[in-house]
Amino acid sequence: MSVDTAPRRVAKPRSGMVGSSQGGKWWLYVILTVALVAVVAPFVWMVLGSFKGEGELRQVPPTWLPESASLDNYTQLFDKLSFGQFFTNSIVVAVVVTIGNLVFCSMLGYALAMLDFKGKRFIFVAVMTTLMIPGVVTFVPLFVLVANAGLIDSLPGLFLPFLVSPFGVFLMRQFILGLPKDLLDAGRVDGAGELRIFWKIILPLCGPALATLGILTFLGSWNNFLWPLVVAQSEDRYTLPVALALYSTGQNSTNYGLLLAGATVVIVPILVVFLIFQKRFIEGIATTGLK
Repeated sequence: MSVDTAPRRVAKPRSGMVGSSQGGKWWLYVILTVALVAVVAPFVWMVLGSFKGEGELRQVPPTWLPESASLDNYTQLFDKLSFGQFFTNSIVVAVVVTIGNLVFCSMLGYALAMLDFKGKRFIFVAVMTTLMIPGVVTFVPLFVLVANAGLIDSLPGLFLPFLVSPFGVFLMRQFILGLPKDLLDAGRVDGAGELRIFWKIILPLCGPALATLGILTFLGSWNNFLWPLVVAQSEDRYTLPVALALYSTGQNSTNYGLLLAGATVVIVPILVVFLIFQKRFIEGIATTGLK
């Protein structure tokens, strides 16, 4: 029996076919370019508009580049308003809410994913049910609870109701379910308790999920407007979104230059957080199966 060892020719794609397949995707690049412009254009307009005067912002037709760029809007924002106090309140609320979600959501997610206890299924169903209920439905009952606890017009009243979120619990549970249970068994064999296993073994492996949850939570808390507007009764408790909405609107008209300058300053911390954790954020989205 003879074996054919002669080399065989490998069919190479024709250059014309490769060029046509790449050229046929021009419409995809056009769509992506249009989508990119549509997403980026409002942010570019906001930044450029923050350097314009009020008259130039209201002129018709509008202009993209400022005719006479100035920092008057930023000067007014930092000098006349209590910007430092508002910024501090926003930072405190957003950081506390983010840390609370990272700790408590990961703990509950670990319990629902790795531990067996009575009522586990009921708790998970309750979490999923809460996730499907719009926040507007629970707004009034939540406000009544905070008022009865005497937390109106206080920083704890701004962040305590949001230290745990059903979305965070679900996210962490789904991620922890993908971790090998052999690590838990090895820790138990070495005599480690559940709390030590969680802090020393599980939590260090949850970097992508924690980064995803942290960014989404910080973003939601930083941009939260309705709850601080209702709970904060004095200027000392205002957050940045509330302060900008109230102080950029005068008696007769809105100061768009001040509003655009404030919006530009507000998005800077969000961009910084995302740029620092973007790799972990993308990895967490991919590994947890979110669409």
